[in-house]
Amino acid sequence: MSLTKIVLASNNAGKLVELGQLFEPLGITLIKQSDLQITEAAEPFFTFVENALAKARHAALASGLPAIADDAGLCVDAFNGLPGVDTAYYATQFGMTKGDANNVTALLNNMQGISNRRAALVSTLVAVRHAQDPEPLIAVGRATGVITPAPIGEGGFGFDPIMWIESEGKTFAQMSPEDKNRLSHRGQAARLMLTMLKERWL
Repeated sequence: MSLTKIVLASNNAGKLVELGQLFEPLGITLIKQSDLQITEAAEPFFTFVENALAKARHAALASGLPAIADDAGLCVDAFNGLPGVDTAYYATQFGMTKGDANNVTALLNNMQGISNRRAALVSTLVAVRHAQDPEPLIAVGRATGVITPAPIGEGGFGFDPIMWIESEGKTFAQMSPEDKNRLSHRGQAARLMLTMLKERWL
């Protein structure tokens, strides 16, 4: 299969940069779906894999190109895995506007007095050759850490400033892009996806 372009079923600029860097060695160009005037897909499901598959199929159908989608979120042990698929809208549950900074604030407020601060950032990447692809490629990455009491670091996006990676002694927001890609949930999922793309599609 000749593959030079894949539609990224996301309008998240941070995801586009991170995934673009990871896919570059294969000579594959990621095209953001909004550049093709593709609207965002509905995400009605409770699991990352179902939502990512829905987004990938939607983008493939609208573009006629292979598509890849990432559904990612934060799963907090003390909250029985929530916010999960609702991570991007977490702050809106508490009367705040959608946004990374408000999500961080809302989480820290809700974790006051909680001693179990274990959490995992989870990324599920799904790729389809076409909208009806019966064998989507599915790659999952998981980065475990501890939620800090306050933000630390200036880099990254999302919950990076409060996700403390114990093996490194720092948050994702304190890491270089190279170190973050090596350790992050999205980096793990992307490397697995690249392996599957080379084995099955290229």
